Amino acid sequence: MASATDSRYGQKESSDQNFDYMFKILIIGNSSVGKTSFLFRYADDSFTPAFVSTVGIDFKVKTIYRNDKRIKLQIWDTAGQERYRTITTAYYRGAMGFILMYDITNEESFNAVQDWSTQIKTYSWDNAQVLLVGNKCDMEDERVVSSEKGRQLAEHLGFEFFEASAKDNINVKQTFERLVDIICEKMSESLDTADPAVTGAKQGPQLTDQQAPPAPGLCLLGPASPPPTPPLPPPKNRSVHPSLPPPPAPSPSSWGSRGGFCC
Repeated sequence: MASATDSRYGQKESSDQNFDYMFKILIIGNSSVGKTSFLFRYADDSFTPAFVSTVGIDFKVKTIYRNDKRIKLQIWDTAGQERYRTITTAYYRGAMGFILMYDITNEESFNAVQDWSTQIKTYSWDNAQVLLVGNKCDMEDERVVSSEKGRQLAEHLGFEFFEASAKDNINVKQTFERLVDIICEKMSESLDTADPAVTGAKQGPQLTDQQAPPAPGLCLLGPASPPPTPPLPPPKNRSVHPSLPPPPAPSPSSWGSRGGFCC
């Protein structure tokens, strides 16, 4: 009975299209550090030892429940090769969280963490949250980067630190859940201390932004036009008989090329 309940809950997680928040998360780091395996372990609970290099960028969607909220995660798996860097950095915009990954058996991937951190600061928004993850901790015999070095670097960069293994499913779920919790905490802090001038509370034109009403007599339709010319007075040396009609008013064609009517 318990297993059936768990199965239904898992199905609900993957298929539920209703959510309270949607977070965009990127997994970045050098090629072959295990980013794709890490994502598949979390999203599908699967692992394959075969190495297939990611071309460009790929993503998976997973809905989770944290603090009574449905949160839809859009998790992007980025290629680590330099030739894809222009493509992948374009996806940094709008990301609320990053998992910056290195391989504990590959010192070069660890040395590149500083460069990846600089890219995050360059291409993402200021409030993006980052976790540093040392992957493949199951390969202890081949370790070249100690846990202490990883922790010290994380403290220096201001990131939280995990060591994980996609193969043995160590700290994979915990990494994503911690990142989501940090994002939620920062969102709550931002809402509590929000300044209307910063958060964009100004909606539409204010009273001081409205145009002054037009003065009476100004033309509102079309370009400004001179008023119709009044009838010319009769010549002084001519007597006007009461039965004669008044002289005709000038036709509109005599106003010039700028037509229009005044209100």
